[in-house]
Amino acid sequence: MRSPAISDYGFLSDCRSGALVGRDGSVDWWCPDRFDAPSVFARLLDPAAGHWRIAPLATGRVERAYRPDTLVLRTVHHTPEGSVAVTDALAAELGARGHQLGMNSPAVLLRVVEGLSGRVRMRLDFAPRPEYGLLTPHLHEQPDGGVLAVAGPVTLSLHGTGQQLRADGNQVTHTFEVAAGQQVGFDLAYAPLYGNPPARLDPISRVEDTAQAWGAYRESHHYPGQYRVQVRNSATVLTGLTYARSGAVAAALTTSLPEQTGGDRNYDYRFSWLRDFSMTMRALWVAACPDEASRLFGWAARSIGRIGDQPVPVLFGLEGERDLTEHEVVHLHGYAGSRPVRVGNDAWRQRQLDVPGEVIQAVWQLRDSLGETLDEELREMVIGLAEQVATTWRRPDRGMWESRDAERHYLSSKVLCWVGLHRAVQLAPRLGDRADPRRWAGIRDEIRETVLREGWNDRVGAYTGAFDSAELDASVLFLPIMNFLPATDPRMRATIDLIGRELGTDDGLVRRWSTDPAGFVLCSFWHVDCLIKAGETERARTLFEKILGHANDLGLFAEQIDLDSGAQLGNMPQALSHIGLINAAWRLTDPTAD
Repeated sequence: MRSPAISDYGFLSDCRSGALVGRDGSVDWWCPDRFDAPSVFARLLDPAAGHWRIAPLATGRVERAYRPDTLVLRTVHHTPEGSVAVTDALAAELGARGHQLGMNSPAVLLRVVEGLSGRVRMRLDFAPRPEYGLLTPHLHEQPDGGVLAVAGPVTLSLHGTGQQLRADGNQVTHTFEVAAGQQVGFDLAYAPLYGNPPARLDPISRVEDTAQAWGAYRESHHYPGQYRVQVRNSATVLTGLTYARSGAVAAALTTSLPEQTGGDRNYDYRFSWLRDFSMTMRALWVAACPDEASRLFGWAARSIGRIGDQPVPVLFGLEGERDLTEHEVVHLHGYAGSRPVRVGNDAWRQRQLDVPGEVIQAVWQLRDSLGETLDEELREMVIGLAEQVATTWRRPDRGMWESRDAERHYLSSKVLCWVGLHRAVQLAPRLGDRADPRRWAGIRDEIRETVLREGWNDRVGAYTGAFDSAELDASVLFLPIMNFLPATDPRMRATIDLIGRELGTDDGLVRRWSTDPAGFVLCSFWHVDCLIKAGETERARTLFEKILGHANDLGLFAEQIDLDSGAQLGNMPQALSHIGLINAAWRLTDPTAD
């Protein structure tokens, strides 16, 4: 079976979990209990790993769009028999408004079929395969016309309004017709087998209530800058990737969508990264509201706990779990044959020197809302992180791209060490008697001198990715973004220009390094950011608009873009791609913003 293009998928969310639904009407990914829980549909990663498709029997033209400012997706199928719309949503709790969105989501997938013209024959295929396709459930027909699927720890209850569903072996196949003006709704509810039974919802009314919940949420969040449509769309995606109960933002919805089709760089991104912290906080502040940024910070502080001798992990689970041990799901063939499929992410074990700097930078960003005197736990966290930087900054680490080979002295890591101590010195008046700003300032200045001396490569004519390396790396665009160097500094400007020439493309994409097979969306937006800081606003605007053209028809970005085909690659949707869009758009709006 040929894998659909990654860009064919639309994103649904209830801020507890999310689903991917293709242009063909098939839900091919859903982990209903939590973003990082086992799937019940995973055809995204293997043809036999479960799906739920509703589509016309006759093929035709397809168009789709989100209802404004929501993740309620409406797909219209135009066939020789007529036209029909399918509206898909993950149900919000009844009456949830504002920041209540996602707090008590019922884990119900809603699908409403509406006849627009003619009389269209439809087909439903329901083949749940819990635990990443390992389980084939027993299907039990119910007196009310529904079907109950039970396997392992999972219960799924499928109903259709006015429909009598029949089990056919290990799946449900059902045909029905819709005429113009007629609506047929379906609700699929998840529940743990040994808990309360699955909820039963009226799909038609609950789709409307869910749309209202999203609309009310977005109405309370205002973005005053340029590219309002694209920024609001990206902000909605970030909200959809937020685990509402904790405030953590998942890096992506999926695991193991490949960076290169057929390749093995396939990782689980369903967790929240501290490395992305300050960028995420800034995007939430710009396009959402301070409440989201504050909740994310609170999650991080609780996840980190008391600072000890061990490095703070670069990522945590959505409720603060630290041990995210990775394993391969060997029975799955992978997207388009891209193996292995991984669950968990062993980057949590890596030494990542940039993490303390990201967290201290976030404290600095929130300083006005935290008060003149920080509470004791926050003071201890900042001091503990600053001390970690002071004692470990000379060590090598795995770097921003989480290399799985040798540790190196990566520039981006050293720069975040500088950021951490720089902000700790500025925060010192709020940190109490244990703060050591004079010592921190001395080490900060030593880090800066070391980066400027060891990071520049005369032969390349640029700052390179690591000390003693001749390899150009887009991660050094972080230097002006973090205000380590101005973009107008002669050496920094030379580096930005060389990255644009050697790693960039005419359509705005920037690769991470010379052998990277695809453009990395976040780095592409960083390049825009740096050009604005260098005074080339119009050139930056042109590149920004070209990058926007790589989004799918719903405005969604994965992690990377294939340079030859333009296909999206990597996990989908990718939070960092949308964070980069928001921050670059705000820089275009206000070039002096930091």
